[in-house]
Amino acid sequence: MSAPKIKIAVIGTVGLPANYGGFETLADQLVKNLGGNYEFTVYCTSKRYPSKNRKKTFMGARLVYLPLNANGMQSVLYDALSILHAAFYADVLLVLGVAGAWMLPLVRLFTGKKIITSIDGIEWKREKWNPVAKMYLWLAEKIAVKYSHMDISDNESIQDYTARRYGTLSRVVEYGGNQAVPVKAAEEDYKHFPFLKYLYAIKVCRIEPENNVNLVLEAFKNIPNRELVIVGNWNSSTYGRGLKMEYATSTNIHLLDPIYDERIINMLRSNAYVYLHGHSAGGTNPSLVEAMNLGLPVIAYGVSYNRTTTENKALFFTSSEELNGLIRSVKSEDLQRISVEMKSIADRRYTWQVITTRYDALIKEVLQQALNKKLMGQLREKMPEKKLLSLGAAHLKYPQAFYEK
Repeated sequence: MSAPKIKIAVIGTVGLPANYGGFETLADQLVKNLGGNYEFTVYCTSKRYPSKNRKKTFMGARLVYLPLNANGMQSVLYDALSILHAAFYADVLLVLGVAGAWMLPLVRLFTGKKIITSIDGIEWKREKWNPVAKMYLWLAEKIAVKYSHMDISDNESIQDYTARRYGTLSRVVEYGGNQAVPVKAAEEDYKHFPFLKYLYAIKVCRIEPENNVNLVLEAFKNIPNRELVIVGNWNSSTYGRGLKMEYATSTNIHLLDPIYDERIINMLRSNAYVYLHGHSAGGTNPSLVEAMNLGLPVIAYGVSYNRTTTENKALFFTSSEELNGLIRSVKSEDLQRISVEMKSIADRRYTWQVITTRYDALIKEVLQQALNKKLMGQLREKMPEKKLLSLGAAHLKYPQAFYEK
């Protein structure tokens, strides 16, 4: 009779099937690639899944629905309730984001459950949050790092940040992007998207100030003979609606609403001549590694996260003038070289096979820590510590494993 599978609760996503963002794709790939090793439960918001479309399971994972939004201020309660529910059955709580971190000290105090938290970049620095929300997220991040058995940074620059602030070593695990596959444009596509006939740059993002959408638009406003396509949630904020209204009459700028059809979004990205990445906050952005997996040359905002993700081999800008100059002057042979380099980096670092294998290792490590602690206690009962250490078991005094770079 085989041993029961370790139970993993995935907390902090909108849910499965994935149709929203990076954490949802991560949950999807964990279930797909590691479902044979673990018993997964994924928490979902019923706000995004109408009752007639709700599944009880997805690729073998149990789905639990909560009547709260997974994003915004409701995420504090959404994640907290998910953590509370998971504490009654799961062996490992994989918490994506810090919104519900105030519950973690209680889990540590009253249960023996293991907690792995992905802190999701430096969320409290995002411009979209008001001062009260920023203060809460700042505190929640601190709690998450302190009370998790292991915390994950999705970028080496985030790891540097947590090391400086907390004196800890976060584990770096990025995102995969190889679910994005090249798609050739069909005749019907040209009817819906006439700009496919031309060379165009593309950007896919949430329409938020820290993604520098206004800066990209301003750069292209002054290059009327260059096409720009931006796909995003324009109607979700005053910022987005204002930009959409301002550039509605620009004939070379095409502002598209969110596209959840994988074929269409991959087709639009695949046929672009360059990918623009304006994110200035966060860590390793899923949209960037997806573009790299598609082999697109990248022009990115010049912050440390983007330089780390692209190994400093993309082109970088920090102003609309710089971007304008790059678009006007970059040579096709340079774009071809960058394309090859981006694809090479993605194949080496940003595939889901690589990423889920790392998560598998971290889950085993956090469980092994508990096993080592139990083993140490048993050995202490049988012999004095001096005798134990003399027998070569000194490493058991410090059971936390580490990885060499």
